[in-house]
This record gives sequence, C-alpha cells and structure tokens, in this order.
Amino acid sequence: MTHTKVKPRLTHSPMKPASQQRPGHRRPGPDGMPPTPSGPGAGTSPPAPRTSRPRVTPAGHDTGPAGVTFPALGTVASVLVTDPEARDTAAAMLAAELSAIDAACSRFRADSELGRLNRARGREVAISALLTEALAAALAAAAATGGDVDPTCGRSLIGLGYDRDFAEVRRGAGPAEMTVTPAAGWQAVELDPVRRVARVPDGVVLDLGATAKALAADRAAVRIAAQAGCGALVNLGGDIRVAGPPPPSGWHIGIADDAGFDGLPPGSKPGHTVIITGGGLATSSPAVRTWRRGTAELHHIVQPATGLPARTCWQAVSVAAASCVDANAASTAAIIRGDRAPRWLASLRLPARLVRPDGTARSVAGWPADPGRTGPGPAVRGRSRWPA
Repeated sequence: MTHTKVKPRLTHSPMKPASQQRPGHRRPGPDGMPPTPSGPGAGTSPPAPRTSRPRVTPAGHDTGPAGVTFPALGTVASVLVTDPEARDTAAAMLAAELSAIDAACSRFRADSELGRLNRARGREVAISALLTEALAAALAAAAATGGDVDPTCGRSLIGLGYDRDFAEVRRGAGPAEMTVTPAAGWQAVELDPVRRVARVPDGVVLDLGATAKALAADRAAVRIAAQAGCGALVNLGGDIRVAGPPPPSGWHIGIADDAGFDGLPPGSKPGHTVIITGGGLATSSPAVRTWRRGTAELHHIVQPATGLPARTCWQAVSVAAASCVDANAASTAAIIRGDRAPRWLASLRLPARLVRPDGTARSVAGWPADPGRTGPGPAVRGRSRWPA
C-alpha cells in the first residue's frame, strides 16, 4: 500500500474578456427565469480544458438555454444545455451521475462504499473507480490547501451533531451535547489508485462533502457536453461546472451571498452576476448549513486543527477555476483562512469575490468589482499555481 501521489496545484478556466462581451441588460435564464444562481443554498472524466489565465466578466444579454431542476444530494440540482432537444437526455445523465456519487461517497448511507471504508477498522478495502477518483480528488484538495480542506474531518462533524442527513440535523433531532475532535489529518489516508484499494486508520471517519458534490458537477457537465454535442452547465447547490460550447455571450451566473439551506430569502435576488465560458465556479458560505447544539450555533465548515466550525470574517466566498472541485476547494479554504484569503487567492491568480457580513465585497485576480461598491483594498496579482 502506498500513499496516493497528488500534485498540489490548481489550474484555471477559460473566461471571456470584457472586450468580447456585448453590453446590455442581464440575460434571463430558461423560460424567462433569472440567471443561473451560484450560492451554497441554491469511470474517469475526460480532462478539463486548461488555460493560463482565467477571467470573469460582468453579465450581458441573450436568450437562455433549456434546463431542468430537481432535488438531489440534500440540495437542488440543475442542468442547462444550449440545445433544447438535449434537455431530457442531460437531465437523465445528471440524475444517474448523482445516484452513483451518492452510492459511492455518502457518509450517511449504511450501504455506501465510503461507509464500508469508514467501518473497516484500519483494514485495506477494495474500492470502485468512482470512489478512487473521489478520494484522490479529496486528498489532492487537502494537499493543495495545506490541509484546510481535510477529508478526515468526519469525526469532527459527528461530534458537533452533523451525524445524519442535514434535513434531520437542522430539525434539532439528537442530543444537545457535542464532542470536539480535531481532524486526524489527510496524510493518514492511504490510497493506491492503480490497485484501487484504500485504508483509513481505525477510528478515522472520512467525509467527502467538500469535494464529492463538486466532482459530480465536473463529471456530469463534461459527459453531457460530450454526448449531447452542445454546451452544458451543471449547478449543484452553487457548485457549478460548464463544458462544451457556451451560449453566444457565455453562461450568466447570479451570485447569491445570503443564501441559506432553503435558498434565497423571500423576495431576494442574486446581487451580483458574472459570465463564465468554461471551467468551474463555486460559492462557499458558513450560513448555508447551520444548526444548534445547546446554546452553541454551529456550521459545517470545520477548522481541521481544532475540530470546531471555522471562525471567519467572510459571509460568502466565490471562486472560479478550471474545475468545480478546484473552485470549491479554494472557496472553502478561503472561508477558513479568513483575512489571509484575499492575498492567498490572488497569489494563485484565482478570480474570487469575498463578501463580509455587512455586505462589503472584495474582488481579486480579475473578478469584476461590484457596481457601486468599493472593496477594502486593491486586488493583488501573483503566481498561478498551488503552493507546494
């Protein structure tokens, strides 16, 4: 058994420069709906397209593609395609992908592959190609973020009361007591991707929540675009991946900073809209999954070193990258890093928008500034890879 080798770097998505965008009003989505919202409440895949420098631009105007929305994985899943005739096929492909990822990676299903691995008491376990891919993605995210996004935080979440599907957790069913357990550390996990076997130390519980949903978005979008021969967008509760030829003016993404588990508050609309033409975009927020244990108010983004919910100065962080997995890992790590996050994201040249609880936003690495708002400082540019 050998530890999997991960290359700690993040690559970027192709974004259309502002000079190529048409001015005008914000484009409606399918059937006249608002732009696709990005917010945390709202086999092997083919390789993702890579470019050296991503860009995000403000929204313009054009007619929308066809789409389907349905509940899945404890959130809302949406797929949009530029060819309306491919809509039903795309929806079926997305549903199949989500069913497969749930069976492989759910921490709450007794019959999932991940559950079997967590209960193996330190023994080596043969795993499927899908769980191999998901576990490799989780370990790569941990390495790339310096351990901020750590899949061994399962025991931490269980101790805090997140020990079953979140719909049950938020209803308060369960003991008021909580146990604080730091993460064991991702380096303790062993994965042999060639033999497709893994080993988790006895007592360690893996949770792939920070990466598995994003991986499902990546896999589904790439496969839908390839099979349908058209552009595709998959949105899983704010984890977004686009693939194939985009609409004429790109994919218009509404950013929701105040979305909770049930989505946007009544009457609210996405406060910021951008365009992407490839790759992934993710928004992380501690507000999307909150619950109480006794007098303590808790959330799902755990600081691995302490086993407690991260104390952060950000209400929400949105990041664009080459894949949804990369974008999600970076946005989650930014929540944990707090005030250090803008400089870190800028050093990676990842377009990002960081919003404080008072609504002030900071944009870095080419993310468009909010109209009419002033950020706390200028954007910083730097190198475009993960630190070793």
